[in-house]
Amino acid sequence: MGKLQSKFRKRSELYRASQGEKADNTFDSQVVQYEPAHQGSVNTVTNLSPDLCVSGGSDQAVVVYDWTQGRMCQSFQGHNREVTKVVCYPGSTWIFSASRDKTVLMWDLNQGDEPIQEFCGHELVVNGVAISPEGRKLCTGSRDNWMCLWDIESAKCEQRHNISRNLVTHVCWVPGSSSIVQTSEDKTIRVWDSRAWQVTNTFPAKQYIQTHCDVSSNGNYLVSSSNGFGGQGCEATLWDLRQPGCKVVEYRGHIQTTACCVFLPTPPGGTAQVATSSHDSSVKVWDQNTAVCLGTLSLDGAGPLIALAPTDSSSLLCASFNNGLHHIQVSQGSNQAQGSGAGSGGAGGLDIKVVARF
Repeated sequence: MGKLQSKFRKRSELYRASQGEKADNTFDSQVVQYEPAHQGSVNTVTNLSPDLCVSGGSDQAVVVYDWTQGRMCQSFQGHNREVTKVVCYPGSTWIFSASRDKTVLMWDLNQGDEPIQEFCGHELVVNGVAISPEGRKLCTGSRDNWMCLWDIESAKCEQRHNISRNLVTHVCWVPGSSSIVQTSEDKTIRVWDSRAWQVTNTFPAKQYIQTHCDVSSNGNYLVSSSNGFGGQGCEATLWDLRQPGCKVVEYRGHIQTTACCVFLPTPPGGTAQVATSSHDSSVKVWDQNTAVCLGTLSLDGAGPLIALAPTDSSSLLCASFNNGLHHIQVSQGSNQAQGSGAGSGGAGGLDIKVVARF
């Protein structure tokens, strides 16, 4: 498994931009530059409320940021290694952060700057964390092959299951369901029943490591993303969860590892869309059903684009290795690219541009 990980691991010497690249991207006159949320790479970002996001990075901090006003609201310090994932419970001020320090910490924006709960038990980096729909259970997954189910109130591990070679890369709880989906370095997607804590379905293995997954808001579809290089692999795949293992379409166009894939909120009467971000420093938006690429944004010098968080149907946040967080706006446009920090393309004619960086 060491060989698999060596291909997947981000390497700073490969991705750190030259000073010239940074200058070209940073001083885009159309992009507002706010106070940086992190010192170093940003690994993960999610939404806490309509105007607040939560992010984690190599600086070991968990940051709550008002991206609409460009100001930091809170920086939680508690991990002693970099933060890998953050998730929030909808409608609350709860934040959960996973880390390379093998722990998950729980924070409450309204209860000071110390963690209110700690979940310990994994032996390696925790890459997956998800909250049950009713907010009582927490699922975690790690490179140690263990999937764990915790009671949030007591921080007690209630269920554990180890599967050989199941080096977990991401975990999602299916909305309104007892099912959990996880991706793995063994190239496999597994569906778990949280009541029996058993795997109920295993999808056909892909050719490359599965890096990330997301579930549609109606719980019907799953999108997963693939590791790769030189255009080999690098795809995202849409699956029908009502027919486990049924592949619907593939989204192909990235030339390096696709690190993140998310469903975008669909406006009334609009087209269902998927967004992906890649180590090739680009974000792509796709027609969910036809797999047509509707637009591409290239962020030269930003390095790997590691995570995405949609804020609404027309904007999303993007975490990068070199240049912090980006607020990206998606709109129907003129099909004219505006250089670094803005882009368009595909049959749908979407304009995708960065409006702020922090």
